[in-house]
Amino acid sequence: MSEIPTLISMNDACALTSLSRTAINKWRAAGQFPQAVPLGEKRVAFVRAEVQKWISDRIRARQPEAA
Repeated sequence: MSEIPTLISMNDACALTSLSRTAINKWRAAGQFPQAVPLGEKRVAFVRAEVQKWISDRIRARQPEAA
């Protein structure tokens, strides 16, 4: 049986990334942030592993390419 992904709230995504809700929504609108999982009419969550990967990708992008 596969492991069930952990969902995190917008507030938790803000805390993990150190970004505001506005900034996350701008990244989402540009298609450059993990897609939200709709939970209700006005509630969304994010897959924790996808947000963590997004953070890791940002860290990797700052490092110079290996020759």
